[in-house]
Amino acid sequence: MQPTAQKAPEIARLPRLRWYICALLFFATTINYIDRQVLGLLKPIISRELHWTESDFGWIISSFQTAYALMMPIAGRIIDWLGPKRGYAIAVIVWSIAAMSHSLARNVFQFAAARFGLGLGESANFPAAIRTVADWFPQQERALATGLFNSGTNVGAIVAPLMVPLVTVAFGWRAAFLFTAGLVILWLILWFTGYRREAPLRGARSVEAGPPYTSLLADRGAWAFLIGKFMTDPVWWFYLYWLPGFLNKNYGLEIAAMGPPLVTVYLLADGGSIAGGWFSSFLLKIGWTPNRARKTAMLTCAIAVTGVMFVPFTHGNLWLAVALIGLATGAHQGWSANLFTLPSDMFPEKAVGSVVGLGGLGGAIGGALVAPMVGYWLDFSHGAYGPLFIAAGSMYLIALAIIHLLVPKLERSAT
Repeated sequence: MQPTAQKAPEIARLPRLRWYICALLFFATTINYIDRQVLGLLKPIISRELHWTESDFGWIISSFQTAYALMMPIAGRIIDWLGPKRGYAIAVIVWSIAAMSHSLARNVFQFAAARFGLGLGESANFPAAIRTVADWFPQQERALATGLFNSGTNVGAIVAPLMVPLVTVAFGWRAAFLFTAGLVILWLILWFTGYRREAPLRGARSVEAGPPYTSLLADRGAWAFLIGKFMTDPVWWFYLYWLPGFLNKNYGLEIAAMGPPLVTVYLLADGGSIAGGWFSSFLLKIGWTPNRARKTAMLTCAIAVTGVMFVPFTHGNLWLAVALIGLATGAHQGWSANLFTLPSDMFPEKAVGSVVGLGGLGGAIGGALVAPMVGYWLDFSHGAYGPLFIAAGSMYLIALAIIHLLVPKLERSAT
């Protein structure tokens, strides 16, 4: 739908409004990932103080992803019903309260409960953000916009290892769960003052209810997105939550020394997110079809990920391992920037939030299943991370093959 005559003057006055909205999506996603990352960074300290095993930590992580899985389809539907403006704000408030509640936890059960609440709130981040991109951006800009806001996941993962050690040393580890509260208040002010109720490029459809899930589950495109998330999201969770423990066990790094390696990994991930989104957008602009452009970009990323399988063979060379993991995280984020555009390529705007919710359900189920398995494996093997990196490097090519079998051509669904 083209902008109405009444909206044209508004667009003329604010020609960069959609990029301002994208910046706010980036800001919220950054806060989202700071809140996710804090627990992983504090794991060595809290484990020693509260006597956690690796499997205890795995179950705490699994509680987050169980909540994420249960809430994702509901969150997607809520976003499609309320619209991103109100729905996103509610989600940010919920997850921020849950993040701060970690500071009150005293045992595994209480941490799991706080993590469950965090999963409930954070489940709405990507359905809301992807729906907003679909409402505000034309197709040829969506992968780039998605890559830009999705790079907030990496910036959050960079800010956290820089700030958490400082806060922890100065005020104790419990205070580290509180420091994003001011950022949330700032974001809410900017969001409500900057976001228009109706996206200029979509009009009233921004608040149209989505189709029933029964019809979406009958669509091969929805299954392609869900399976892609199910297979590759757990790899990202593995890096996010277990990488600090890997660095601590294999290289003796304590929290104060983890900043440079983790910042390097997530800077590379940040570059990969933007580059992956730019690459398919560039291919579209030079005349490639969405099917060819998206899948070529995803194949490139899937091949780049395979380098992480060589981490077990770096023989204690920290920075070589960091380079291989950083390449893999960058390729994952480039993959995600393109995977996240598939719902808006294949479905009408009213269904995008719901489809993203289904995909998030798949990714969260995968993460909830994998996290305890990782914990039990590390307890059983006394910290043998090698097979985990080999498994992580193989998932993307398999996932892309399944996606291509399900949707040989990206075609617009009538759902």
